[in-house]
Amino acid sequence: MSLPEPRANPELFGHEIPAAALAEAAISGRLHHAWLIAGPAGIGKVTVAWRFARWLLAGMPESPKGKPPLYLEPSHPVFRRVAAESHADLLTIDADTLRGDRKRNDINVDAARLIPGFMNKTAAEGGWRVVVVDGVETMNLQAQNAILKVLEEPPARAILLLVSSAPARLLPTIRSRCRRLDLFPLGEADMKALLTRLLPDLPATDRARLAEMAEGSPGRAMQLAEGDGLELQALVEECLANLKRPDAARLHALADRCAADRGGSAFVTFMALLRGRIAGALRQAARGEAAPGWINAHPLAAWPALWDRLGRLVDETERLNMDRKQAVLTGLSWLST
Repeated sequence: MSLPEPRANPELFGHEIPAAALAEAAISGRLHHAWLIAGPAGIGKVTVAWRFARWLLAGMPESPKGKPPLYLEPSHPVFRRVAAESHADLLTIDADTLRGDRKRNDINVDAARLIPGFMNKTAAEGGWRVVVVDGVETMNLQAQNAILKVLEEPPARAILLLVSSAPARLLPTIRSRCRRLDLFPLGEADMKALLTRLLPDLPATDRARLAEMAEGSPGRAMQLAEGDGLELQALVEECLANLKRPDAARLHALADRCAADRGGSAFVTFMALLRGRIAGALRQAARGEAAPGWINAHPLAAWPALWDRLGRLVDETERLNMDRKQAVLTGLSWLST
């Protein structure tokens, strides 16, 4: 079982307080015209944005008893039209909007210019006009400037929901004109309930390991589950445990495994897990907790630079279509020396 698309997801896990804050602001009649919904990737930010959008477009119905805030029945006509991307008063902007033949994963100025024109129109159904921008931090400077005027002079009955995993990349003038709503990683109980529901056939110990690796991100947990994350994590642990006595044949076999799929997902996942494990060990050492022994392979002060260097290696390998096997071997050689 997989997570439903955010725009078609009726469930809410762990974000009841921010959802209630949105509902309260709307019901009060003092709803701010622009919201910056921020937090780590994969924790459900855009799911909350869509939940609020369809609830607002449906006329702000009262949630049934026992249901979390902003609830709308999946059978409701507005829910169905939002899920089908066919609601006249809702606009979605993301990296695929007006992408054409571009290979860059960003929101360009032509897509951004759709926002003011849409928000300034009269609502087709007499209610609100809603724009959801997913990954707003990927807007280039020209695109960000294109939405400043509508933020400074917002039209009536129009709302802009900016979803971001890296809000610091936005212009200060954009951030200052939005009301910020921070979402945080799911807690242990919420992650356990969600993964039990989505991965019922997976042993409980594996679900617990996935939850730990995902650090409160359901999206990340499902990506790892679908992309052999547990196997790749075991390979990461093996590599790190043998930094001082690497086995060349074993390293080549591991690199072959990471480069096996032509899409590159195993390579990206392995390197992300490797960097994540290094970051976690550094946090343990910084807090004076018991850190894994392999952390002593380098001075603590050297590890952040290695972590950053591995990230740049992944970026260059994918961007320049370099040899993924060689990239894995190169990265591990940096850690072993």
